[in-house]
Amino acid sequence: MRDHLTFYGLDLSYFTGKVEAFLRYREIAHRRVELSTRDFRAVAQATGRAQMPALEWPDGRWMTDSTAMITWLDDHTPGHRVIPATPYARFFSLLLEDYADEWLWRPALHYRWSYEPDRTLMSYRIATEMMHDVPLPLFIRKRLILERQIRKYVRGDGIKAQNRAHVESIYLRNLGYLSTMLESRPYLMGSHPSIADFGFFASMFRHFGLDPTPARIMRDQAPAVYEWVARLWHARSSKMGIPVPTDDRIPDDWDLVLTDIGQCYLPYLIGNAKAFGAGRSFFDLTIEGVAYHLPVHPYRVYCLEQLLGHFKALTPDIKVRVIEKLQATNAFHPVWTSDIIPSGWDDRGRQPV
Repeated sequence: MRDHLTFYGLDLSYFTGKVEAFLRYREIAHRRVELSTRDFRAVAQATGRAQMPALEWPDGRWMTDSTAMITWLDDHTPGHRVIPATPYARFFSLLLEDYADEWLWRPALHYRWSYEPDRTLMSYRIATEMMHDVPLPLFIRKRLILERQIRKYVRGDGIKAQNRAHVESIYLRNLGYLSTMLESRPYLMGSHPSIADFGFFASMFRHFGLDPTPARIMRDQAPAVYEWVARLWHARSSKMGIPVPTDDRIPDDWDLVLTDIGQCYLPYLIGNAKAFGAGRSFFDLTIEGVAYHLPVHPYRVYCLEQLLGHFKALTPDIKVRVIEKLQATNAFHPVWTSDIIPSGWDDRGRQPV
């Protein structure tokens, strides 16, 4: 690209880290802007979405949504592709990335705001970094942040004493999944980074890998994951050899993650979408015998909508293979062949607007 993009984000942000790692890997020239509260309001006004990160083109076009950014840039910039070109591997890589993006969000925010060392550090960082332009004393800024984040991302996201251990188990089991994969290869799908790597990187870098409590767990229990985080952050497409051609498949050690998707994540997406369709703001769900009272997230209705769209777009022969894999891992559900629940989500971020 002839001119630099402007990349708006926050150094401690889950999805900022994900997209920034991709920009670094593909060596896409960009100017990084660390958001203040004033900047964030300006970005929200320009894009119609109060979310980070965001990309601005030199001609004034914008893009939001981390997956859409990576997908578009993967198609329109030079370098090793991160989304497989073959349909079977592409479908599963997008499913795994979505699981990583959305299902690891709850434990990532829980560790950040439920543990004293973590919330003390992060409230200070937000107060002195993003909120440096707010004309209030530092202790008030910190208190406002703490109250908001705990209200929204702990209590407001269904985390209670009786399900806290289950929320933490999501992180712990994924450390185990990734550690097993990284015993045999440098990246999660093979010799080069894939979109699945960047999906898992979002939580594993800026939250689990840097926040004091989960970072200690990662260092002690999953040093291979800790090493992979640094390796992906340092990876550059131009310095890597040509990927070795492979069959249209995914490694067998992803089966445990697919089982987790079938038992936990897919029921969550379906419950969320049904509640959304019924006009509810909250819904009750039992996952692995653990009860949750959860807020409805319209964006995750969109996530399910996109996943079903990917599935329905498969050719009949590939669809048969995908169904066989989903059935073998207990990840097949009638929702895969049912009508799509429309999200109504504005997906302008799928390409520059």
